Amino acid sequence: MTFRFRLIAVIAAGTAIAGCKTQGDIVVDQGVGITALRTVCPAVGIPDYTGDITLFRGNARTADAIDVVVAMTNVRSTCDDSSERVYSEATFDVLARRTDTRGARSIDIPYFSTVLRGGSAVVTKRVGILSISFADGQERAQATGRAGAFIDRAEATLPPEIVERISRRRRSGDEDAAIDPLTLPEVRAALARANFELLMGFQLTEAQLAYNATR
Repeated sequence: MTFRFRLIAVIAAGTAIAGCKTQGDIVVDQGVGITALRTVCPAVGIPDYTGDITLFRGNARTADAIDVVVAMTNVRSTCDDSSERVYSEATFDVLARRTDTRGARSIDIPYFSTVLRGGSAVVTKRVGILSISFADGQERAQATGRAGAFIDRAEATLPPEIVERISRRRRSGDEDAAIDPLTLPEVRAALARANFELLMGFQLTEAQLAYNATR
């Protein structure tokens, strides 16, 4: 089991994000310097294997035994970084489909929200319940969830000396011109400490998580 999967198991099962460049990343400026565009707002997302949950009838785990399938989607986030306590909030839609449409029915699905620091340290974790209601004869239903977290601005801010090492322009002939500052251990460690994520997903059992990872 890889470290990443173990971490997801800790977050999602309650035992013990592919990214793209967006505003706020640190980007290389033609190899002669680095432009620092970091934001103190956390990245927001759903960890692998935790964005859907399948409920079965009985002990079978075959397609004909599926009872309800629920998926988390359409994550939207806002961030208020105007004070020393940065507040990030995310909302998401939950879409459910059942195989037996007879009768009205409600189901409660647990979900988590967690703040992760440095890609590995769980700072906080909360578990909530989403209620999804089906009308008689209705196959699909929808609900909306919400998650929020406060982050200390000072902890999400790079130290001045690290910013200087990253953003200082290097000219050809400088002693460290060929060294990428992002590869330096002290810089990488500082970036990790200042990196926060607000993650949400379904609070899965170990069996449910394994099913999502291996299907």
